[in-house]
Amino acid sequence: MIAKFEPSAHPSELTPQQVAREFHRLIDSGAPIRCAGDARDNPEWLLSSGYTPKYKVDLFDTSYYLTNVRQNPDIRFFIAYVVQKNHRTGRTEIFPRIFYKDISLIWRSASHFIRSEDENWIGKGEMRTYVIDGEEIEQSVEETTDLPLEIQTALEILGRKTRRVPFDEVAIALVLRRGNDDRIEPYRDFLEPRERARSNPRNLINRGRSIARFSRKNDPASLRFVKGFEPDFDRGVVEVGTSKSKLYGGRLKRFRILSKNRKIQYLFFAGPHSAWIIPPQTTAGNLTSYGVRAIDVIADEDLCIPGYDYHFIDHSEDPPVLVTQIPEGFAGAINGFDPTRADASRWIDQLPVIQEFRRKLLKKSNS
Repeated sequence: MIAKFEPSAHPSELTPQQVAREFHRLIDSGAPIRCAGDARDNPEWLLSSGYTPKYKVDLFDTSYYLTNVRQNPDIRFFIAYVVQKNHRTGRTEIFPRIFYKDISLIWRSASHFIRSEDENWIGKGEMRTYVIDGEEIEQSVEETTDLPLEIQTALEILGRKTRRVPFDEVAIALVLRRGNDDRIEPYRDFLEPRERARSNPRNLINRGRSIARFSRKNDPASLRFVKGFEPDFDRGVVEVGTSKSKLYGGRLKRFRILSKNRKIQYLFFAGPHSAWIIPPQTTAGNLTSYGVRAIDVIADEDLCIPGYDYHFIDHSEDPPVLVTQIPEGFAGAINGFDPTRADASRWIDQLPVIQEFRRKLLKKSNS
């Protein structure tokens, strides 16, 4: 059976004043604001302090109410109010969250944050244990914080509406729960809906196993997909859009593409010099109060390396150490806009799926 898929969501046509009035009606009707950060004891203070939503996007059974975009020295972000009905109580609830844009140009929902004299970090979701060179290592699965691909274009549009982006170093602590310096794992409110969804085997994609892997270590040409989960470049393109990025040198094209079996979806980016894949997502709904999907699509992480990824010498260590997320031997030139990132095209351009993407879609769109 071929699964259905949801068209991309568009920002509501309501004016900012109408959005604000609609949001206040939710509160007046008894919808509680469940804030995890410093504003938890008086969450309505967020609204009286200028964090009233001005935009709205709907997807599945969830509404996203968004402020104007803001920025601090580290990230550009929205305060988002995720509005859902509690399926156990039937009561509508409101969850303030932070939506920010990652270096791969995907919008994410932060799980928590760390800030002290020694640390400054945005929580990147669930942890997973990997075996690397025979050693077990726990790492954040950053794609567990990726917002649905269906609202990425809407967020891009809304993120460009604010001409003068206000500087804001207060909102993060008001909205997000703070962890201590070694708290990489998110809190239970992020994890529990995911664990509950995974407990039903019918929700799992490819029975919870990887849909793509490399048959030879450190060989991008050895990439193989499980049959049916390959991107359908011929009949599966459901959205084509554009955006801009200084990091990537200007105008970008974005393609949301379904798999051949329609069970998962991909987002491909293509810039002047780079092309890459965002981690795939299921086409099913099941969104958590963080606005993200509860079910993952498992794939080898080297499938989804962004065009520029971390690659630098950390001189704060003694002796200095190389920090890199690019496979060994494939790092290219250092990015002129951000010297902590290097060109990963040597790896990405040898992926058969990227070569097919360029041949079937990029060549056609550029002609």
